[in-house]
Amino acid sequence: MSSLEIARTRLDRARAAAAAAGVDALAVAPGSDLRYLIGASGHSLERLTCLLVPVSGDPVLVVPKLEAPGYGPLDAVGARVVTWVDGEDPYGVCARALGGAGRVAVSDEMAALHVLGLRAALPGAEQVLAGPVLRELRMRKDAAEVAALREAAGAIDRVHARMGEWLRAGRTEAEVAADIAAAIVAEGHDRVEFVIVGSGPNGASPHHEVSERVVEAGDVVVVDIGGLTAAGYNSDSTRTYSLGPPREPDVEASYAVLLAAQEAATAAVRPGVSAESVDAAAREVLADAGLGEFFIHRTGHGIGLDAHEHPYIVAGNDLVLEPGMAFSIEPGVYLPGRWGARIEDIVVVTEGGVEALNRRPRGLVAL
Repeated sequence: MSSLEIARTRLDRARAAAAAAGVDALAVAPGSDLRYLIGASGHSLERLTCLLVPVSGDPVLVVPKLEAPGYGPLDAVGARVVTWVDGEDPYGVCARALGGAGRVAVSDEMAALHVLGLRAALPGAEQVLAGPVLRELRMRKDAAEVAALREAAGAIDRVHARMGEWLRAGRTEAEVAADIAAAIVAEGHDRVEFVIVGSGPNGASPHHEVSERVVEAGDVVVVDIGGLTAAGYNSDSTRTYSLGPPREPDVEASYAVLLAAQEAATAAVRPGVSAESVDAAAREVLADAGLGEFFIHRTGHGIGLDAHEHPYIVAGNDLVLEPGMAFSIEPGVYLPGRWGARIEDIVVVTEGGVEALNRRPRGLVAL
């Protein structure tokens, strides 16, 4: 299917999803939702750019005239481009395009400047979030999206395969991270999204980034990395490394439990089960071994055009998994002030079960 056919199909599905949700129109700001619908992310600062998708009628891209060339013609996907210039009121342009819309769903991340501008221009319209409508479409990846995620996973796997080149005693976390960031681009990404190098006690903080701490022999080091590919899809994978034999006596036994938890959660993934049941599968293994209190975050997050998106693999989420849903499986163990470990793969729900996109060994890697 061509990119134009994909965009037409997605706009049609968005219109149908909006109607099913009781929404008269979607107002989509630049970002991943816009890229999903028309293949261009765009950008919006103080000047409004907004894709309007009414339930009845053609989609309309309202865009500053000076930025319109970046989107190209949209007639082939059944959308009109309406431009405005400085000094004109873009919110009035949107109001005229939407007519008498009574309920407008705006992008979750639309700037307040533009949300309030639309509200003033459409005083009779109720504003709701577009996220609940669009996430129903974006959660279910098609074959091309899964292929893009598989390619991204392979690229980040190649970076982990080279970790021994950079991660060694005597170097700071920041120095190691700089080399990793260069490799993320060299191995097939357009952009680095994040690099976490948590050595020794820093590994016990799940969202530690990097510091000037010098990596020491005996350290356990959490390396969580990801990037954005040219296709617009993200990678995200965590492996845990040991600089020689671990200094802490409980590392190897605890890591074996963590590995069993990650494997149990992955094995639990299949169509028809709930997101929270996958979280529970990982949590049960750790709790039975007395490590439950040291697993302090959800088991996973969705991934695609955004590094974090729906579905979330977390207690309380009764969403039923379906083929095409892609998310991380990443339980962790964090001993405050001592050490931490995490194992993360991206998986996709298949018709018959699950495919793990990351292929690097999951055991504690000794360097």
